[in-house]
Amino acid sequence: MKLTFSFSKRSGLIALLIGASALGVGLVTAADTESDLLARAKQVFRPLPPTAHVDDFPHSAARVELGKKLFFETRVSTDGRTGCVSCHNPSHYGADSLPRSVGVHGVLMPRNAQTVFNTPLLVSQHYGGNRVSVEEQAWKALTSPFAYGNKTFAEAEAKLHTLGYKPLFEAAFPNEKEAVSAQNWAIAIGAYERTLLTPAPFDQYLKGDTKAISTDAKAGLEKFINYGCAGCHNGSTVGGQSFQKFGLVEDYWKATGSVEIAHFKGYDKGKFHDTGKEEDKWIFKVPQLRNVAMTPPYFHDGSVATLDDAVRVMARVQLGRQLADQEVRQIVAFLGTLTGEVPKQFKEAPQLPVAAFQRP
Repeated sequence: MKLTFSFSKRSGLIALLIGASALGVGLVTAADTESDLLARAKQVFRPLPPTAHVDDFPHSAARVELGKKLFFETRVSTDGRTGCVSCHNPSHYGADSLPRSVGVHGVLMPRNAQTVFNTPLLVSQHYGGNRVSVEEQAWKALTSPFAYGNKTFAEAEAKLHTLGYKPLFEAAFPNEKEAVSAQNWAIAIGAYERTLLTPAPFDQYLKGDTKAISTDAKAGLEKFINYGCAGCHNGSTVGGQSFQKFGLVEDYWKATGSVEIAHFKGYDKGKFHDTGKEEDKWIFKVPQLRNVAMTPPYFHDGSVATLDDAVRVMARVQLGRQLADQEVRQIVAFLGTLTGEVPKQFKEAPQLPVAAFQRP
């Protein structure tokens, strides 16, 4: 059965964010007071919400517990060593620190893995937006040749039975005739991922604590707004709510040093690879900037190693602006205020079910 998802709450959140952006960013002048800067910041940014739960997928502690185990489980993959945690690791702020991730059987994935933190709040998943939710992402990963590599959902479900997951599924999905299913796998992982929010000093600033971020960070915030960065990187996740052409002023690969990728038969053209539409060439989902200081390397192909250089590239290819070193330093200081704590429920791997040993 095809798994479908709808998001009434998320739709409301996106509408709120788009509405905030539509208010107009405006310019912060040198004469503006600190309160003026905060007021303008509130026009386009929002603190993280307290929860990412949605009505479509009722939350329960049992689902979160199961989802965490499945997130860290690698034995469902066809090589027995690959799982969500392979690309989204506690040691790397929910990412993997690689330019392009390594998938099942050591296959090199075509794109860089973004952090899993706060992703349920984004407009969609993947750089091309071809997954509407974290649940759909988890579901389709089971049969992805890059992720788990199973040929069918039934193959993955059989492994879950063998690994001893049935009691955990039945606790998380009571009264279901067959609790162990690919659909429930997705819902459980989604329930867990929806707990991985990372409030940061910038949230305290937006709530009125003007001492929560440094003077340099405030100067960087002012430039972030004035120069137009906030036109795309806005809302509670500071991005991730819209799609944009990467390379408005010049071809992005000239600034990033990107190489052609065999999977894409050339340079990555973004959403075009999912839709085949000419108007989608070079269109990518705008990345969220939450925890960006902790998740190098940068861009869809991991082609830029440092945040300083990533800021310079974005100013160059999106805004046609060459930034001075001080401007870069201040913007990077602002971006550092988006770093939150690694969620406590993500720091340590869970105890997984013990499967009966079978001789090869």
